[in-house]
Amino acid sequence: MRRDQAFRQLHNGHLLVLPNAWDAGTARLIESQGAAAIATTSAGLAWSHGYPDGNALPIGRLLDSVRAIARVIRVPLTIDIEGGYSDDPVAAGSLVAAVVDAGAVGINIEDGSGPVDLMCAKIAAARTSAQRAGVELFINARTDVYLRGLAENEDAVAEVKRRAGRYRDAGCDGLFVPGLSDGIEIEAIAAAIDPLPLNIMIVPGLVAHEQLHAHGVRRLSAGCAITQAALGHVARLTIDLLAGRSGKLFVNAADYAELNALFSG
Repeated sequence: MRRDQAFRQLHNGHLLVLPNAWDAGTARLIESQGAAAIATTSAGLAWSHGYPDGNALPIGRLLDSVRAIARVIRVPLTIDIEGGYSDDPVAAGSLVAAVVDAGAVGINIEDGSGPVDLMCAKIAAARTSAQRAGVELFINARTDVYLRGLAENEDAVAEVKRRAGRYRDAGCDGLFVPGLSDGIEIEAIAAAIDPLPLNIMIVPGLVAHEQLHAHGVRRLSAGCAITQAALGHVARLTIDLLAGRSGKLFVNAADYAELNALFSG
């Protein structure tokens, strides 16, 4: 089965859990631990190249990363392209074509604080680019209603539903609502957008995976949480080492030979 088709099917059964990677090394490591697909975190990817999150990463660096990740994994790959790195739908569509050519079979694209009409145009352009490439690209439309506090409570649910309808008509395949965590609101949105799969992001205090699935969630993303945890650990180890304490460097450290073997052959 082609990877684009396999990735679509992953949204139809059990909860698809995505521990987001930020480079080829973390992608291969995550795959080796049993992940069914690899998703990138835009923040982690940008930070790994020395840029801030928020459409600041040079497109060339993004595409180099996509190619590097695609080279070392065998599972489907979906890429966070933020807002398409442009307010021009044509440019966003061209980026999608390049990302697909580099090996991706899925994308996240976000509305941020921009107009809904612009997001719809970007989704339509992405769909056209993928069709020209002969790839059944999974377009995960991210809406930032909750993340940016654009509305609250019932108004937030209503606004997400409204945007979901527009984005579905434009050609998206799934809806990503980071910041959504209330069970009642999750159920209301999941029911309203069906059959579009609902994707949410891990936040502190989120209920267990089984309960999320029962609420209607079909895809769960770590976002940049693993990246932040890893970088926080690097910072703490560095502080200790500079202060003359090196014992923690060897606590729970991955085995050198096992890591090296991940990239052999």
